[in-house]
Parts: sequence; C-alpha cells; structure tokens
Amino acid sequence: METGARRDWRDVARDAADLALLGILLTLAAVPLLTAAAAAGTASAAVQDWTRTGSWPSAGTTVRRFGRAVLPGVPVSLLALVGAALLAADLAALATGRVPGGPPALAVTALIAAGLAGYAGLVVVEVGGNGGGRWRASARSAARACLDAPTRWAALTGVVALAGLLTVLVTPVAVPILAGYTVAALHAVATRRPVPADSTAGPQRAAGPTVRRSVSAAGIGRRELP
Repeated sequence: METGARRDWRDVARDAADLALLGILLTLAAVPLLTAAAAAGTASAAVQDWTRTGSWPSAGTTVRRFGRAVLPGVPVSLLALVGAALLAADLAALATGRVPGGPPALAVTALIAAGLAGYAGLVVVEVGGNGGGRWRASARSAARACLDAPTRWAALTGVVALAGLLTVLVTPVAVPILAGYTVAALHAVATRRPVPADSTAGPQRAAGPTVRRSVSAAGIGRRELP
C-alpha cells in the first residue's frame, strides 16, 4: 500500500473497490470447492504484492499463480472441507443435546474450532508470502509463528470469528465482498510488528537464549513458486 504520499478519500475508495473485486474473484474461483485452496492462496499472494509494493499483480501473473496452485491445493481443499464439516457436525450435535457434554463441552469445542480457524488464516497469509503455494511449508511456518506469538494468533482468530459473524449477518450478496476484506485483514494483523516488551529498560538488559523472538507471518523475501 502507498505510504509515501498523502492519501485522500479517492485512494480509500479505490482500495475498497479493489478488495471487493478481489473477494468476488476469490469466491468465483472457489465455487468448485476443490479449487478453494488455490483461490485463497492466489488471493493472498495478490494482497501480499499490494501491501509490499502498493500495486496489484497483473492478470497474467494471477492466472499463472492460480493455475500452478490448483493441483497442489486439491488435498488442502479436501482436508479443510472435511475438517470444517466434522467440526460443524460436532458443534451442532452438542448444541442440540444429541451428544453429552452440555454447555462446557460446546464452549471448549467452539474455542478449538476458532483457534484452528485462526491458524488456517495464518497459513493462508504464509501461502501468500510464498507466491500462492507451498502449503506444507506454510503450515509449518504458521505453526511456529502461532507458538512464538500467541497474542497474534488470538488476533487472527478474532479476525476470522468476526468475518464469520458478519457472514451470517450481512446479505448473501455481500459475502463475496467480505472475503476480500478478510484476506486483507489477516495480512494486516499477521504482518504487524510487535512492540518491544521493555523498550524503556535500556540496553543493559540482554535477551536470554530462551527468549523467543516473534517472527513475521508473511516474511519479506520469500521466493515465488518456480
């Protein structure tokens, strides 16, 4: 995104329109379901380019990214769909009393589902940093990032939860538009630099070897898929 020059309402409106179009294209590309992972990864890569350079990738680059990501993304799409279906069935069974456990079990299951959704959102961001692919490496990197920065993981979980709530509340026509804004929000939260915990203590306090350093979820300099 542009940071050097002053921005006015026209810039904001243009960005909003671009993200809305991104969400519509993402939704259309994910309609076959098995291409959902490829669509999400390609959209994430486009947002990554936009946030780093201030401009969107060309149509040719986006189409090539999507084409390369379709086959590797099929197992990811299947895994995500099956996992989401099982969690939804479990939540429905607990909510209706068909499975014992009551409200405590329902709350724990909902928290687990939300945490997994936040992790999945971070994986999508990582995939965007890898040019729209490399799901296995992105999943490992996202897992490390979640452990290193649990507060950021919680923030990403909140983004996904809010997006889910808005999906239920808004008119169905607006859901594709919401998808683009959600991807952008995930990138904004995941790449946010942490504030030093003790910035006023001075240089006399050195970090110990056991202190973990928070890593950026969408690191600069990753190479795109060959």
